Amino acid sequence: MKRRSLMMGMAAAAGAAAVGSTVRPGFAQADGLPSWNDGPVKRSILDFIARTTTPGGPDWIPVPERIACFDNDGTLWTEQPIYVQIAFAVDRVKAMAPQHPEWRTQEPFRSVLADDRAALAALGEKGFLQIIAATHTGLTTEAFAKAVTDWLATARHPRFNRPYTDLVYQPMLELLALLRAHQFKTFIVSGGGIDFMRPWTERVYGIPPEQVVGSSGMTRYELRPDGTPVLLKEPRIQFIDDGPGKPEGINQFIGRRPVFAFGNSDGDQQMLEWTAAGSGARFMGLVHHTDAVREYAYDRPSLVGQLDKAWDEALRRHWTLVDMKNDWKVIYPFELR
Repeated sequence: MKRRSLMMGMAAAAGAAAVGSTVRPGFAQADGLPSWNDGPVKRSILDFIARTTTPGGPDWIPVPERIACFDNDGTLWTEQPIYVQIAFAVDRVKAMAPQHPEWRTQEPFRSVLADDRAALAALGEKGFLQIIAATHTGLTTEAFAKAVTDWLATARHPRFNRPYTDLVYQPMLELLALLRAHQFKTFIVSGGGIDFMRPWTERVYGIPPEQVVGSSGMTRYELRPDGTPVLLKEPRIQFIDDGPGKPEGINQFIGRRPVFAFGNSDGDQQMLEWTAAGSGARFMGLVHHTDAVREYAYDRPSLVGQLDKAWDEALRRHWTLVDMKNDWKVIYPFELR
């Protein structure tokens, strides 16, 4: 990148994020966000962390209450041109198509097999759930986790021609590491599938599977003839962790209201509202995708990651809006190499 010291600081922060290691508080305060441009957004984050972790201060938050929740798609990694989990499901539809000739004329599978990305983006929740039901069920949880990790090892983003896990946001890796260095517990709270995320989030973000909250399907316990117990994924929805489902999921699976929350779309509005409704110091942030050159630029009219009502709410409530183009020096870790 530009200066050796910046590269070293970024690499250190990314490493801390990847393994969840502890950074000395003094260092983290000064250098923990090296890929964020100096300005009001970066200062607001550093100020919140300093205020809430200073013993004896008026905004001090006890360690057990330092809960930070992050959306995944569009907040921690790139979600355009289609959600990564849909890309995974699309590839599984293509692999399974020879056993399902009816899919060539049956939606949403017809659009998948025709590589009609515009139609895929417009399918909505119903179409997405149909694809998920067809491609994510009938497997044991272990077999599904292997399918996810195998796919991530070979699949490439259509624009960047890189593994999807290369397209995580360097500034957010640094933020995760900085929060953990100050004894915040970081969670993913995403509309994406919990079984899709859990196999890789610890390696990529330093967030272990038990700290991932997501949409989930039903599983069924089965004892195989050889005496091996397995959990089978079934084509029934258990929980949708999006919109109002996010605070419901936080309450059900975390049990504490966050004091820090970050999202990027209308699906995150209720999570940020729930966070803001607590007492004491709170931080609510939204990533605004404004950089068409380095990533993508989209907000209100987007079919993927629409930021419309939540944007209005953020302006009204004075939540922090991250302007990707102006607030981030780099987008991806590979820019440092």
